Amino acid sequence: MNTLSEQFINFTISNQILKFGEFKTKAGRISPYFFNMGLINNGKDLKELGEFYRDLIKKNNITFDLLFGPAYKGISIVSATAIAFGDAKINFAFNRKEVKDHGEGGQIVGYPIQGDVIIIDDVISAGTAIRESINIIKAHGGNPKAIIVAIDRQEKGQGPESAIQEVKNDFNIDVFSLINLDDVIDFIKKNKELNQYLEKIENYRSVYGA
Repeated sequence: MNTLSEQFINFTISNQILKFGEFKTKAGRISPYFFNMGLINNGKDLKELGEFYRDLIKKNNITFDLLFGPAYKGISIVSATAIAFGDAKINFAFNRKEVKDHGEGGQIVGYPIQGDVIIIDDVISAGTAIRESINIIKAHGGNPKAIIVAIDRQEKGQGPESAIQEVKNDFNIDVFSLINLDDVIDFIKKNKELNQYLEKIENYRSVYGA
C-alpha cells in the first residue's frame, strides 16, 4: 500500500465514508464494510477529496484535455478535482440525467467535450454510469482515456469478473483507484482497533473476490 492510499483510507475512516460492521449491499450480499462517498457534504472535505483525485492523476502521469463527472456524485467530485489543480485552468464537464429542452438545452453542462477525457467518479458498481459516460464522450467526439474512482472493491459482479475488469476489457481503457480492498485489508492488519473485522473481510473476499 502506497502513502497516497494510506492517507486516503485515514481520510475515509475519519469522515465515516468507510465503515466496518454488517451491511446489506444492493446485490443482497452481507458485506463487512461499507463505502459511502455521499457523506462528503462540506467544503473542507470536498476540497481534500479533490486533492486526492488530483494527486492520483499526477502520480500516474495521465495527460488529458478534459475531466468528466457522471451525474450525480461525479459532479461534485469532478468540480473539486478541477479546482484542486489551482491556476492550471482545468476544463471539466458533466452530464444531466434528464436532457434539458429549454435555455441552453442539451445533456452536457460545462466545457465542450473534446480531446482526451478522464472520467471521475466514486465507485464502479454495476458499471452502468461509466458505460453511459463513455458512450456520451464518444458521441461528442471525445476520447475516453482513463477512469479514476475512489475504491476498487475487487468484487465480482454477476460473472467471475469485477465491474472494473469488465469495463477495462470491453473498452480497453485504464481504470485507476485511490484504494482497493487489498489496501483496506493491509490497513486493518496494521490497526489493532480494526483487527476484529479482518477475518470477516477476508472471508467475504474469498467468496466474492474477483
